[in-house]
Amino acid sequence: MKGGITMPRFAVDLNTGDGRSKVGGQPWRVAPGLVPGEPNEGLTARLLATPARLADFDDSAWDVCDNVRQSLSEGFTFAWYRIAVTLPGTIDGVNVAGARVWFETNFDNYGEVWVNGEIDRAYGSIVGLNTPHRVEIAEVGEPGSRYVIACLCLNGPLAAPRGGVFMRFATLAFESTDN
Repeated sequence: MKGGITMPRFAVDLNTGDGRSKVGGQPWRVAPGLVPGEPNEGLTARLLATPARLADFDDSAWDVCDNVRQSLSEGFTFAWYRIAVTLPGTIDGVNVAGARVWFETNFDNYGEVWVNGEIDRAYGSIVGLNTPHRVEIAEVGEPGSRYVIACLCLNGPLAAPRGGVFMRFATLAFESTDN
């Protein structure tokens, strides 16, 4: 990756306005429920899928959330956090074109990361309480590429959940692919 990242890693904090602006991201959108806006928050027996995971889902009526660390609800609950980002060619003068791109987060307590309506079933489900996790957004980042990141959070443990759902951090990391 000639002329690319000169350091092995460059990260952007998606929980700040400054960080989001570097990747064309608007504030996060957030809504409670497995299927936001549906009766009983969409909790129905044998539900096969929720549309909130899809990239073209209309989340414009959802609340704007500037701080994903803010706790939402309590007890047995689900919530979705969504953001769209566009990969730049440079960030703060650092060429990130061609870098491997990761979304890094930590959910309280369980979560899933959907990118453009798809989940990497090996890495997109976050297992365990408060486990840091990273999901590959692009093996080779191309400037101008747009990604919708939809995160489903669930409070736990399921039989006796405590507190609320939130994301401890949300980072878009760019890593050099040079050896």
